[in-house]
Amino acid sequence: MRAVVLRRYGGPEALVVEEVPDPVPGPGQVLVEVKVAGITFVETQLRADRGPRRAELPAVLGNGVAGTVSAVGDGVDPALVGARVVTTLGGLGGYAERAVAAAGDVIAVPGGLSSEVAVALLADGRTAVGLARAAAPGPGEWVLVEAAGGGVGSLLVQLAREAGARVVGAASSPAKRDLAASLGAELTVDYTDPGWTDVVRAATGGLDLVFDGVGGEIGAAAQTLLKDGGRFAAHGMAGGPMTVPEPRVTAVTWPPGSLRDLSKAALELAAAGRLRPVIGAVYPLESAAEAHAAIEARKVTGKSLLVPTR
Repeated sequence: MRAVVLRRYGGPEALVVEEVPDPVPGPGQVLVEVKVAGITFVETQLRADRGPRRAELPAVLGNGVAGTVSAVGDGVDPALVGARVVTTLGGLGGYAERAVAAAGDVIAVPGGLSSEVAVALLADGRTAVGLARAAAPGPGEWVLVEAAGGGVGSLLVQLAREAGARVVGAASSPAKRDLAASLGAELTVDYTDPGWTDVVRAATGGLDLVFDGVGGEIGAAAQTLLKDGGRFAAHGMAGGPMTVPEPRVTAVTWPPGSLRDLSKAALELAAAGRLRPVIGAVYPLESAAEAHAAIEARKVTGKSLLVPTR
């Protein structure tokens, strides 16, 4: 089968398509014919060896795929063969035509949802739903969503708005700010503009909740906009180190429950028409390097996907 193999850490050009042996499901595992794989910002960091963990080389990146179960290992119900599923892979193996997953991790794709929507919600959806549950935005509260045009941010805008909150969407490009506004953000700001915090403070009088998916200087600046006791949910470091909440604010902690259940909840919201992932770009397997470069350059609005089909 074809897979995108990383044999050295480096830039996007380090991602190369190769022919590799087909994976074989072991006990408790299933083999998935991959229709679409998700691409995350963290995977661009792993490729460059600056992520939260290290990928042992050679590696096939990709933690989330959607497709059809084609074979099962010992101890797995053979009735799963032919099922349309979305699943995590334990961190690696997704940028390929076939992937092996733990049978307990696979989730049936709800009827009416495409594989693309399902995989777009697998990781980003569980993150957004988990954060929204933990932070509990409420009616009338002012909520700042950083990276509001990204995969997680665009979902957080929708979830906060559905909860009745007044949303400020912060993003770096006009297209991403327009997207945030279309999803329900009442105010949008360019957080690369030095005066963006003044705009937010003047409009809101102080924030009740910040979803910080950027970190670094932007996360630190966002924290200053919170009222005393306001909630701060740090969940990313795309722009620098993870922000440490100050003593005067309330740090949001991850809610109890399994990641699988959070993914299922996101899929159910989508099936009910209450949550819509924004798919910004779909690339063929051979363009994985291009996809990584676009994500790193902040050129993609929404979620990026990889399609292995020839």
